[in-house]
Amino acid sequence: MSFALAEEIVSEATEQVAEAAEAATKRMTLDMGNNLLYAVLGYLVVFVGLTLLMAVIIIVGKIMVAKAKKPAAAPAAETAKAAVPEAPKQLAPGSAGDVKLYDTDPRDAAMIMAIVADKLQKPLNELRFVSIKEVK
Repeated sequence: MSFALAEEIVSEATEQVAEAAEAATKRMTLDMGNNLLYAVLGYLVVFVGLTLLMAVIIIVGKIMVAKAKKPAAAPAAETAKAAVPEAPKQLAPGSAGDVKLYDTDPRDAAMIMAIVADKLQKPLNELRFVSIKEVK
């Protein structure tokens, strides 16, 4: 009798496992409507997230621009000064004007001007140097 009882228990367990497996396959199988719904919901979530991220970036950008403009608006007195043209810069007596230096140290430029004045046998204040540029 114990063998028959064991056989009956095993057959019931086998039936239950088969039913559970069949139910699981039914739950895992999706039809075309459900697949389409899940795809659309997935795309919708992604686009809503991207839209929110874009909105946050735009808002932060506007805040930064507003903060940058705020200190620039304060010095109104400086802008009023800038509107008034300044008097021409007074040159030292005997000077021939400004020299524009391109990639040259001021010390080196002074040496070059002194050497040129010496070679030309002229005083430095009679020469006019427009610009000095280092040739590389």
